Amino acid sequence: MKGLVLAAGKGSRLYPLTHIIAKPLLPLANKPTLAYAFERLKEIDVYEIGLVVGDNEQSMREVLKDGSDFGVSLTYIRQPEPKGLAHAVSFAKDFIGDSNFVLYLGDAIYGSGFIELKNQFLDSGCSNLNLVKEVQDPSRFGVANVNGDKIVKLVEKPKVPESNLAMAGLYFFRSEIWNVLPKLQPSSRGEFEITDAIQLLIDEGNLVLAGRYEDEWFDTGTLDSFLETSSFLVNGSQVIGSDVVVEGHVGDHVVIGDGAFVRCNSISDSVILPGARVVSNGDIIHSIIGGSVTSDGTIEAAILHGDWSA
Repeated sequence: MKGLVLAAGKGSRLYPLTHIIAKPLLPLANKPTLAYAFERLKEIDVYEIGLVVGDNEQSMREVLKDGSDFGVSLTYIRQPEPKGLAHAVSFAKDFIGDSNFVLYLGDAIYGSGFIELKNQFLDSGCSNLNLVKEVQDPSRFGVANVNGDKIVKLVEKPKVPESNLAMAGLYFFRSEIWNVLPKLQPSSRGEFEITDAIQLLIDEGNLVLAGRYEDEWFDTGTLDSFLETSSFLVNGSQVIGSDVVVEGHVGDHVVIGDGAFVRCNSISDSVILPGARVVSNGDIIHSIIGGSVTSDGTIEAAILHGDWSA
């Protein structure tokens, strides 16, 4: 089985930080976000990974290289323009070949692994198994309607959901997926949706299953979700890297990267990136900060990078 990790997104909701650092490389608990994807894939014996990139390709290659530093083998696959998840997958056909593969959204973080789901996929002989999770607001996601473990219908971000099972960013596929991708039409968003591709599998009589996931699942695309994920990874405590100088009280839910300097009254619920120099005459609260940043007062609910100027 091969892995396919989608990592071409610009991370626009984390600007200006992601103008400087590619979103899949942003440090979470002082490790690149993608390192967590690689770890989960290795847990299910997937080491050969295609990494779908976009305009961030050069920076991704510079940091991740051939993947050997992370114990995997990386093949870079260029998506020339962002036109949806299914569009991204279509460029990986030559890399995947006839293999089964697991599709992983690169900004997703999970509380536990997927060995049982992999076994369910292999043992069932299904064409596709999708990670699903019960959520409170399914209208934000692709939603699976099921009959037992069988998915009978998928709807992308429905206004009135018929189920509370969200598609949770991990998909196992056999080669049947390559038969339906050329038949896709753009959605109302102008994108080629992976949910539409899976619906075509269903419509053509293929067995598509739901793999229920009970543990924590995060995406890291916004300030709030990034900090929530960071707090989860450090168990609500604090992680301070090497060669760090902090002048001020360090509270909970804090990560400070290697070589950073921080001066403030107090810092809580925040991430300071490696090498940053942050000086605040107040507190630092619920923020992500990189580069050299100085403030006359409190920094709160901010995304800042001192090396960015519009």
